[in-house]
Amino acid sequence: MPGTQTATENGPMDRRRPNRLIHEKSPYLLQHAENPVNWFPWGDEAFSRARKEDRPVFLSIGYATCHWCHVMAHESFEDLAVAALLNEYFVCIKVDREEHPDIDNVYMAICQMMNGQGGWPLTIIMTPEKMPFFAATYLPKVSRFGMDGLLDILSRITTLWREQRNTLFLSAESIASAIRSLQPGSPGTSSPDERMMDDAFGHLALQFDPENGGFGTAPKFPSPHIMVFLIRYWYRTGNDQALHMAKKTLRAIRDGGIYDQIGFGLHRYSTDARWSVPHFEKMLYDQALMVIACTEAYQATKDPLFCRMAREIITYVSRDMTSPEGSFFSAENADSEGGEGAYYTWTRDELETALGHEEASRAAEAFTILPGGNYPDANGRYKKNIPRRPSDDPKGIRESGLPAGTDVLRERLFAVRSKRPRPSKDDKVLADWNALFCIGLAHAARAFGERTYADSARGALTFILSRMRSPDGGLYHRYRDGEAGILGYADDYAFTIRALVALYEVTYDVYLLSEAIALHRYFIDHFWDPEAGGFFSVSDRAEVVIARRKEWYDGAVPSSNSVACENLLLLSRLTGDPDAEERAAVLSRWFQRVMHHAPASCAWFLIALDFALGPSREIVIAGDPGNEQTDAMIHALHARYLPRTVMLQRPAGPAGDPVVAIAPFTRELVAQNGVTTAYVCSGHACRLPAKDIAGVLSDLEAGFGK
Repeated sequence: MPGTQTATENGPMDRRRPNRLIHEKSPYLLQHAENPVNWFPWGDEAFSRARKEDRPVFLSIGYATCHWCHVMAHESFEDLAVAALLNEYFVCIKVDREEHPDIDNVYMAICQMMNGQGGWPLTIIMTPEKMPFFAATYLPKVSRFGMDGLLDILSRITTLWREQRNTLFLSAESIASAIRSLQPGSPGTSSPDERMMDDAFGHLALQFDPENGGFGTAPKFPSPHIMVFLIRYWYRTGNDQALHMAKKTLRAIRDGGIYDQIGFGLHRYSTDARWSVPHFEKMLYDQALMVIACTEAYQATKDPLFCRMAREIITYVSRDMTSPEGSFFSAENADSEGGEGAYYTWTRDELETALGHEEASRAAEAFTILPGGNYPDANGRYKKNIPRRPSDDPKGIRESGLPAGTDVLRERLFAVRSKRPRPSKDDKVLADWNALFCIGLAHAARAFGERTYADSARGALTFILSRMRSPDGGLYHRYRDGEAGILGYADDYAFTIRALVALYEVTYDVYLLSEAIALHRYFIDHFWDPEAGGFFSVSDRAEVVIARRKEWYDGAVPSSNSVACENLLLLSRLTGDPDAEERAAVLSRWFQRVMHHAPASCAWFLIALDFALGPSREIVIAGDPGNEQTDAMIHALHARYLPRTVMLQRPAGPAGDPVVAIAPFTRELVAQNGVTTAYVCSGHACRLPAKDIAGVLSDLEAGFGK
């Protein structure tokens, strides 16, 4: 097998030992540890070698569940001819983009700038000083159909490096200068207002697909954070179209092939406009964001479909993506034995074998399993089926769950499917993605009154705070195989802080709030830009590649600055800290400067802006934990849709001292005459204290602070 033939230091094939990646923790890097290419991990050793031997650097960036990364690996990186050329004339580096989003973000921006598009695998060729002069995504081994092949490109660059190196260096410097110039400057002079949200909604309305839900054409990504913004926009403005767009999209996703109808969970994206044919890998961050969106949709509409969908996704992650220690794994592959999607697809004959003729007919109707298949394979042949809900069933699961008996059939199909060879799992633990799922768990625990979800979130956050904490109080980004490593990025801090606050507002354990504040202080000290505002993606202790960047637009996950802006506002309300609110104002003015051309690309910032513009509410429940009246009041408030609201619990006596220490304004907010008392404030004004649920709900029904 070619992949077992490895490379020595300078090129000749060595059948006895793997390359340097064998010592790495990343599942993606380990997939390439027995390539004949003499791969290095990112680090000083590789670049020192490139300078010493006067060679360009060949950088390949991907991730463990990337289908086209696997294709390029099999075509090229396991090929002896390609390996010989790479080993002779280049120093070769492999990077897992999920371990090093800082490196990936810089070089992906360069690829997009040079080619107008990007993606993975990402191929960069650069100087030993990390200055790129060539960028591409997937490359075939040999040229075909007008696409240059890797062998031809490597040969040309080898010649240019030898004969026209100054041209390459000038190109690299020009590219680096251009990417540095893309960094946003100082904050704007005026504060953003509701018009920014109106503009974003207008952009989304123009892109909305009224027939299929979602935005634009194929491929379609779920983008659940856009659904959350639309629901918040509806709540603020009463614009029913915004709510319709969110509901239509969530329902279409739940009905489509992008949703795993048999085992639950969300595939990464749909290759078609109807959500029917997915790219089959499953990413933890997609599950997290969809739980948040479905929970919000359920609270706003009380449609049981959205509750069911959130619970199903949590079931999937709990069952298939949770480590014995309580943390969450990163992803599941699209590929398994039989090719991409083989684990998830069915023929009608397989259905008959699994269920028998009569029940197979019922399942075929419920999940659109056709005798000739419901989608074409790579050769245009119809044979397999991707389970999905019938497009001509206007209700189906919408109101009352699957038709009677279908859940039993689904469970039987799941049992049969579970015996198939599974896709591989990327079992590294990432702090940011774990925290994002904890936010979803906390929201679901609050909305559904499900204590086990809060316990699951606590377990994962405890793992982060105990196993992924650096000696100086910061965070590490990645944990795998008993070892934490890689200095935390802005996403790790922003998402973990948000998760701690979200879980505090379920459990009212003041320890969670104190940990959020401690991480927030570290985040400010090491990531905040005191000159221009905003948070850098890497800390002041990390390596800077070409430019120390700030992320502002939402991609597959919300940007760190968007979530950080929300955190600043939440902490300012929960603690009474004016510095946090002022910093949020600076950050919002910075966003106004960078996002005016594409407001819809910053949905999570707009969620924070909605909170900032208010009116917002602060509710302090003065009462002891475990007290029946206290618990009943909290439960009643949790069951309601209350965006732009923060809640604190202030126990009586010494038990309340830690809360007063964090939020001094609660010192005088005590239970009156020993009876649980609610203090509801908005816009620097408070209602009279309420001693029963009816009084609190009356304030809310009257629109106080809405």
